[in-house]
Amino acid sequence: MTPTVLFIGGLGRSGSTLLEQALGELDGVQGLGETVHLWNRGVQLDERCGCGQPFSACEFWTRVGDDAFGGWRSLDVARVEWLRATIDRTRYIPLMPVRSWRPRYAALLEEYVGYYRAIYSAVGRSTGASVVVDSSKHPSLAYALTTGGLDLRVVQVIRDPRAVAHSWTKTVRRPEATSEAADLMTVYRPSRSALLWDSHNLALRALPRLGTPTLCLRYEDFVADPAATLQQVMSFAGLDASVLPVDGNRLTVSPQHTVSGNPARFRTGEVRIAASDDWRSALSRPARAVVTALTLPQLHRYGYPVTDRSPEPR
Repeated sequence: MTPTVLFIGGLGRSGSTLLEQALGELDGVQGLGETVHLWNRGVQLDERCGCGQPFSACEFWTRVGDDAFGGWRSLDVARVEWLRATIDRTRYIPLMPVRSWRPRYAALLEEYVGYYRAIYSAVGRSTGASVVVDSSKHPSLAYALTTGGLDLRVVQVIRDPRAVAHSWTKTVRRPEATSEAADLMTVYRPSRSALLWDSHNLALRALPRLGTPTLCLRYEDFVADPAATLQQVMSFAGLDASVLPVDGNRLTVSPQHTVSGNPARFRTGEVRIAASDDWRSALSRPARAVVTALTLPQLHRYGYPVTDRSPEPR
């Protein structure tokens, strides 16, 4: 039986890694990281799993590959990557709900989603997990998965776009990278990250119209009250919310088998859940003004003030 898929959507640098780490400490939950990158970064490049081992040496992912495909060597990774480039794009989101109008597109979409379905099912069988967490974040993958007959539930993670914009200007190294050419995470100008914040959240906001259960979660509310937020997410995922993985604002993280994501996925031990507000002083006023102007309509929708003051709890 395929487990429930809890898909974390939104623009990166919004707290999704921390949320996934917290959920991954729960019994019956298996965090997978950003599976959208599994095919290239895991299978092809053999980058490190969140447990610290190279993908090819990780017992967890070896079992999953054996169960899903008869071994990773039996998988045509080039085919999956081609399908991703052909199917999993923001511009194709409008086609997914009406795929029956284009039989060839529908067939390719079904094939592409089938690979993810195989992964989720194999994880469920090998671990007994009732919920898998996929933090791929891409709205286009969320829309693709809605067509796959899965018990898909989407958590839309949102953070103040000015904080997100500041984070995307930082130079962040990828310690798992196997080549110098890929050892830095992408950097965006504030205007670019603002437009991506707009497009990601607009797309995810429309998912409930397709019948996909969607929970909107603000990063600021999560760090202000981790227990209450996690209870909400756990109930949404169909989990017992009586036993929480946090003690106040402290979370103890064990090694997890996340295939890709923010470098913070490698941290273990006690993690303090706290707001990061360095953007208020580090992001220039012109940059803040640009981001605010580009995201203004959605700022109001999600309860973010136009000024720099902290948002009211929701």
